[in-house]
Amino acid sequence: QVQLLESGGGLVQAGGSLRLSCAASGRIASINAMGWYRQAPGKQRELVATITSGGTTNYADSVKGRFAISRDNAVNTVYLQMNSLEPEDTAVYYCNAGGKYWGGGGVSLRDFRSWGQGTQVTVSS
Repeated sequence: QVQLLESGGGLVQAGGSLRLSCAASGRIASINAMGWYRQAPGKQRELVATITSGGTTNYADSVKGRFAISRDNAVNTVYLQMNSLEPEDTAVYYCNAGGKYWGGGGVSLRDFRSWGQGTQVTVSS
């Protein structure tokens, strides 16, 4: 299968910035959309931003103008630059990706959709 490993979370004061990274590994053939989601305590997981293989982006209204998603297809990595952070941005951030990988001993293409383990982002007021 395909594994996603996130990094870059931490504690920051309101108004500060953080950059999250998520690297995909495994027998990857291709990755379509990649994205970031977040889940705050007591709330459902919600979309933050997505980006297609061609670079088309989509953002939640709450982060437009403050967050920027990007990806480096050469290293199968997606980034989330978060600026002007607010206490309401505090959550566990999860990376998500879908595409195709080589299964069956490397002879057959199969679909995958994977989640990372999550990285905590805490914004203090």
